[in-house]
Amino acid sequence: MPFTPFHLGPALLFGLAFSSIFDLPTLLIASVIPDVEPFCILLFNLSGEPHSFFHSYLGSSILAVLVTVIVYPLRDLLNRIMVVFRISQKSSFKKILFASFIGVYSHVFLDSFLYSEMKPLYPLQGNPFVDIIPTYIADGVIYGFCGISFIFGVTSYLYKIRKGTVVLG
Repeated sequence: MPFTPFHLGPALLFGLAFSSIFDLPTLLIASVIPDVEPFCILLFNLSGEPHSFFHSYLGSSILAVLVTVIVYPLRDLLNRIMVVFRISQKSSFKKILFASFIGVYSHVFLDSFLYSEMKPLYPLQGNPFVDIIPTYIADGVIYGFCGISFIFGVTSYLYKIRKGTVVLG
């Protein structure tokens, strides 16, 4: 997705709705981290496709492990940051690991319908998902889903805040 923050919509909505199984900060981070790859390729004028190895399930699995290894020791710091947003959540290794994988996999899944250069099933070549829905329709559906998810996620967050500090499972 050329506008990475769109991935935050589904992460926020599902992270709040299913907080008993997801660590919210991890899910938010993991849902956007694969776009470090195209960012670096474009910023540093590197050769290669913007949606390459880390936009595959194999590459994003490595990212998920890295996110888990980095976030788990920082969980207390992240929880203190979340308190600024009036969110309280108990973290665990299991929730952080699960959120890492779901975050990066959801990113790859959503982008798979948009970018023909992706190889989501690498080392297999090609992208079997890109032609399932015509690109001009896929763009609207994926962006629409992400945008609507963001609106519902923010609405849910604001509703919970209005009732007091959001305590997540």
